Amino acid sequence: MEIFQDPLVFVTTCTLLGLFVGSFLNVVIHRLPVMMEHEWQAEAASLRGEGITASPQRFNLATPRSRCPHCGHLIGALENIPVVSYILLRGRCRHCGASISPRYPLIEVLCAVLSSFTAFHFGYGLAAIGALVFVWSMIALCFIDLDTQLLPDSITLPLLWLGLLLNLGDTYTDITGAVVGAAAGYLTLWSVYWLFKLATGKEGMGYGDFKLLAAIGAWLGWQILPLTILLSSLVGAVVGIALIVFRRHGREIPIPFGPYLAAAGLLALYWGTPLTAAYVGLL
Repeated sequence: MEIFQDPLVFVTTCTLLGLFVGSFLNVVIHRLPVMMEHEWQAEAASLRGEGITASPQRFNLATPRSRCPHCGHLIGALENIPVVSYILLRGRCRHCGASISPRYPLIEVLCAVLSSFTAFHFGYGLAAIGALVFVWSMIALCFIDLDTQLLPDSITLPLLWLGLLLNLGDTYTDITGAVVGAAAGYLTLWSVYWLFKLATGKEGMGYGDFKLLAAIGAWLGWQILPLTILLSSLVGAVVGIALIVFRRHGREIPIPFGPYLAAAGLLALYWGTPLTAAYVGLL
């Protein structure tokens, strides 16, 4: 694959790939929480001793085909080209004219831009390929958590194990730093959770946040965790205060922490070492 070793070819390929992966991530963000809910309902029915009724229609990431939520019009291949179809359709369903959320093309563009920068930053090789998977996972987790306040195990746990496997060859950090990072990431937020619960009687965050920070630690090592926690906490505090002040967001309404962890994880992926050096220098 010598052609991909050319920086321009590699960055261009990853940008185009990012567009199509972004389109797939839109499906994951929408359908994965619904699939989880169906699974929980089936497990609850089983525990109650009820018979599991077969779903009238299979529902997973592949089926049924995407359709307009307003009129049920099946989305054809030409209507599903990332960004291009949205522009040609002027943001509306071809069949009923209902508005299509601009979030779909925005996620596709975000995925393409981050994929392009990842390819440019790491260059052709295993580090870039792994980093692309990390970036795509962070995008999916961020938007799922924003929508549902869930961080699915089906993303966080494979991400954690993949980070450990990649670091067997010191791809991002040494394997000792990765293992300690995974354990320290989980235990840090687990400890915060229980201290907060013992002090207030309330749950301050979900278990998915522990697993996400553990995955970040598995990829980037324990040395990056203080920076990740600091960045995510600062951004989360600023956004939370802004929501309360300017949008009258009630203090009792929970704010998902996953998007801030994901954003901090991406910053650490790209600039973790210099940011950590600057942070330690300030101290």
